[in-house]
Amino acid sequence: MLIFQHTDIFLMEEMARTKVTDKFQVTIPRQIREQMGLKPGEVIVVESLSEEEILLKRFRRVKAPLKVLIGEKPFPHHVPVEELEEKVETR
Repeated sequence: MLIFQHTDIFLMEEMARTKVTDKFQVTIPRQIREQMGLKPGEVIVVESLSEEEILLKRFRRVKAPLKVLIGEKPFPHHVPVEELEEKVETR
C-alpha cells in the first residue's frame, strides 16, 4: 500500500480493493480488467512476493508454439534420425 506523507496529513493512493472468498477466490476489479483487456478464461500466474504482497501476471500463450521453436521456413536439408543419434553418442 502506498502512503504519501504531506506535513501532518497522510494521503492514501486510491487502490482497487477486493475480498478473498471462503474458497480463496478473488475478483479482479473491473477497472483493472478493462485497463489490461483481460478476458474470461485467460491464465494468470500468481506469485507470493512477501507475507503482504501477491503478484498477478498475465500468462501469454503462444498461438503457434511450433512455429516459434522451429521457425517459419523448413530446414534446408533433411537430417536422418540415425545421424542425429550418432552425433549424440559421440559427445
